[in-house]
Amino acid sequence: MKIIVSFLLLLLFVSLPVNANKDLYKFDDESTRIRYKEITKQLRCPKCQNQDIADSNSPISSDMRREVHRLLLDGKTDSEVVDFMVERFGEFVTYKPKIQSSTYLLWYGPGIFVIFGLLLIGLLIRSRSGANNKEDHKSLDSKNQKNVEDLLSQYSTNKDKDK
Repeated sequence: MKIIVSFLLLLLFVSLPVNANKDLYKFDDESTRIRYKEITKQLRCPKCQNQDIADSNSPISSDMRREVHRLLLDGKTDSEVVDFMVERFGEFVTYKPKIQSSTYLLWYGPGIFVIFGLLLIGLLIRSRSGANNKEDHKSLDSKNQKNVEDLLSQYSTNKDKDK
């Protein structure tokens, strides 16, 4: 009997943390519940940084979910709720920040770096192929010219002797 009671207590303690992270909010209608789910998927957790607040278990995400719920019950629109969160936590909480002077690098930086990299690769290829062509077309200086003429003359005299 002690084993069964111990096992049941163990199951009780193991199952408590599983249910502790679920937010149970009541909504007036199903459309508000759907809007809540969509908004919480759009907002990023400031602590986790790569999770939305719907999936995050951090305390800040819990607070943000509670705030989204309150704002929706107050009759705020989706954009008003997101704007409130951006005002409170900054542009970082959205996965698609607005294009403004403070986010230019975020939006245009990757494209600029790709273009810069392609230009750099093109210049390197061009300079290497240009260097190879220049080496092929270099004229012989007088010392090398003399060596070539000597070799050619030796070749022609050896050829004449073989006949």
